[in-house]
Amino acid sequence: MSSTYLPPDLGESVHEVFYPDVQTTVNLFAIHLRSVGTNWDYPAHEHPQYELNYVTKGVQYMTINGTLYVQNAGELLLIPPGSVHSSQSRNGQGFTYFCMHFDIDDQLFLSLLARIKQILFSADSPVTQQIEPVLHKLMSSAHDQSASAMVQRMQLQSAVFELFGHLWETVSQEAAQTFTDGYERIELAHQIRTRLQGLMSQQFKQGDESDSHYGIDDIAAELGISTSHCNRVFKQVFGQSPRTVLSQMVLHEAKVLLGNPQLSVQNIAVMLGYKDIAHFSRQFKRWSGMSPSRYRQEQPVLE
Repeated sequence: MSSTYLPPDLGESVHEVFYPDVQTTVNLFAIHLRSVGTNWDYPAHEHPQYELNYVTKGVQYMTINGTLYVQNAGELLLIPPGSVHSSQSRNGQGFTYFCMHFDIDDQLFLSLLARIKQILFSADSPVTQQIEPVLHKLMSSAHDQSASAMVQRMQLQSAVFELFGHLWETVSQEAAQTFTDGYERIELAHQIRTRLQGLMSQQFKQGDESDSHYGIDDIAAELGISTSHCNRVFKQVFGQSPRTVLSQMVLHEAKVLLGNPQLSVQNIAVMLGYKDIAHFSRQFKRWSGMSPSRYRQEQPVLE
């Protein structure tokens, strides 16, 4: 059963900082480190994931959507989903490469990657230099025979998220130079979402429900923009208004809390900032189509 953050009693906190919630799913496929011979010829294929391909030794000849890329040692390929690509060795020489396919449900990250039309990154490019140490960490983890399978799996995930962080940082800097307006809009929407998370944690969970646009006015003021611009930018990036997303956050927290049988519906209503249980019940039913009690009854009982 999921758990949720239970705030301290009012008066106990001296200082606190809210970090962005992390609700990202990452799928990693066919990660491998491979050395191939002089007659290597992998046929044309495609897949729905991004492919990150890094040559450590020799030269790889990769054809992507009809364009030939000569990838030398130390160079990186970032192949978009759906791209038809094939690989060859030529001139009587083999090569060694590291390959990772990934899929991530973070729309901000995907929207940034989609803006980058460059596929081959040279060894001295900021992108390659930034993530190269993490790539070597990933490759070296395969040779650690002393670690258990679970430890290797956790180390792999840790390194991949580190790689994504460096990739975001370097690619966003390059994207900002070419797509300034679009990138700034995405960053602003991300800042608004982070403040929505803090707003729910601070105000709703401390019993201070706001009836004025759920605090959107305050968020806009903090960011130095108008409320209308705040709503417009957020909806352009996320496809929903800040108020709708905040309602979804509250509904998610309500469902998590209802999964805890030690908490009464009355207590949950108070924790989420509602003045009375009737108001909470009406709102929950409007969001989910059923009452809080009915939702709780329909949840499976975990042994």
